[in-house]
Amino acid sequence: MANVVIAGASRGIGLALVEAYVEAGDHVFALCRDPAASGRLSDLAGSNPGAITLGQVDFADGGSIDRAGEAIGDTPVDLLINVAGIIRMESGPEDRNFDNWRESFEVMVVGPFHMTQALLPNLERAKGKVLTISSQVGASTWGIGGFYSYGAAKAAINRAMKSLAVDLEPRGIAVAVVHPGYVLTDMGGPDAEITPQESASGIRDVASRLTVKNTGSFWKWNGEPHPW
Repeated sequence: MANVVIAGASRGIGLALVEAYVEAGDHVFALCRDPAASGRLSDLAGSNPGAITLGQVDFADGGSIDRAGEAIGDTPVDLLINVAGIIRMESGPEDRNFDNWRESFEVMVVGPFHMTQALLPNLERAKGKVLTISSQVGASTWGIGGFYSYGAAKAAINRAMKSLAVDLEPRGIAVAVVHPGYVLTDMGGPDAEITPQESASGIRDVASRLTVKNTGSFWKWNGEPHPW
């Protein structure tokens, strides 16, 4: 049985990942902004006593990240999956809503880095892994315009996780990022290509293959390497 921390667990890909890991017999620390109002996640925890520990975290609030880490205590963490994300769309090159940029970077760059930092002692105990949900939009090979703050944030977390991969390899911790696919979620919309369950299954396979030998990689949900 592995101890898996999923940050951003109340819906979409995060919820599907909780379901997949619980079904596999692992213990999941399921973190979200409002556990009391998490609906399906709360129901899942209630029907799987002992398999899910609910916790609160908000990637826009550094204090809540530290508290989430403290609540996990000394438990070895075999796998941390940073799922939480937002998408803010600018209207074009002239859009001056820089609050989009600040919020995007706080949630999708500082948040996952801080979460990893908060759990470093736990990850070291288990020689664990960190997998952060990124996006193809964060790759320089993605040749479509727009998505300014979102794409920039995803590119930034890719680079930050690459640096962590290098620095944590000597400690036995493997780090990678993964594009989850175009997923039928609130963020992906109704025209997306795969279900959260399909994405979660692929992400779980990617996590299982992650080692210090391939640390620093950028993967697609289906296990293919993603060009940077």
